[in-house]
Amino acid sequence: MQNEFLPLFYTFHFYLFGLIALVGAIVFVTRKSPVAAALWLVVVMFALAALYVMLDAQFVGMMQILVYAGAIMVVFLFVVMLLNLGHPSDLNDMRGKLGRLLAGLVGLALVAELMALTRSEVTMKLVVPPVENAAAGTAGIIGPIAGPLFKEYLLAFELTSVLLLVAIIGAVVLAKKRSN
Repeated sequence: MQNEFLPLFYTFHFYLFGLIALVGAIVFVTRKSPVAAALWLVVVMFALAALYVMLDAQFVGMMQILVYAGAIMVVFLFVVMLLNLGHPSDLNDMRGKLGRLLAGLVGLALVAELMALTRSEVTMKLVVPPVENAAAGTAGIIGPIAGPLFKEYLLAFELTSVLLLVAIIGAVVLAKKRSN
């Protein structure tokens, strides 16, 4: 009985996250404020990460969140703040009654979905991985990626991180000179 709901579950969530990604991308492109646009881009990145997880590519989904929604958006917002492109008055995209109503409806839908998932037996099959795979000691998909990254390409990896650090320090020094 549980297995007959799985295709409907995946189909519904595929279209849901696809719609969130499309709407977020359209709103991202239409924003005047770069800060608001960056926040909408984070919504798109999270929706894409959810699609990757549904395609059974959990590592790619996590990297989508960590690298794109985390690191690149932080650097982007850091540059926006240094260049003083965004003003607090430009961030009022969703402060009206319609925005509050929409946020409330989305919140209620998420709470209802979480309640439905906690009551179903399908949740344990979707969320909790089998213990046998964890105990087997296999590297999975992370091993083949992490091995060369931290062995053969370690110098290039570290040089890239030092280059990014120098670029951030240079941006701070240039911004400080301009303000004095």
